[in-house]
Amino acid sequence: QVKVVESGGGLVHPGGSLRLSCVVSGLANRPLSMNWFRQAPGKERELVARIFPTSGNTNYADSVKGRFTIGRDNSKNSYYLQMNSLTPDDTAMYICAARTTNDYWGQGTQVTVSS
Repeated sequence: QVKVVESGGGLVHPGGSLRLSCVVSGLANRPLSMNWFRQAPGKERELVARIFPTSGNTNYADSVKGRFTIGRDNSKNSYYLQMNSLTPDDTAMYICAARTTNDYWGQGTQVTVSS
């Protein structure tokens, strides 16, 4: 059974930083990509960052370029999203997804940026 579990969300002041973690278990092979999405109330789900584990290539939404970094932790099954210079517009549920021939989604971790 494939599991995707996120952690690291919380409340942070504007200008602050958070590091989210996504642990994937149960996959037979390396995922094609690991993806961080976010969804704010009343808004559509947005792809924030993506990494292709085999090549190490990454993609970012324009809104987070230069502020967010996606990477793989030392554990090959753990991926992170380092978020710096956070603003209230970054407030959302952050959801990790592993893409193979199927998509496997986590439950999400809430990030709230507020003074």
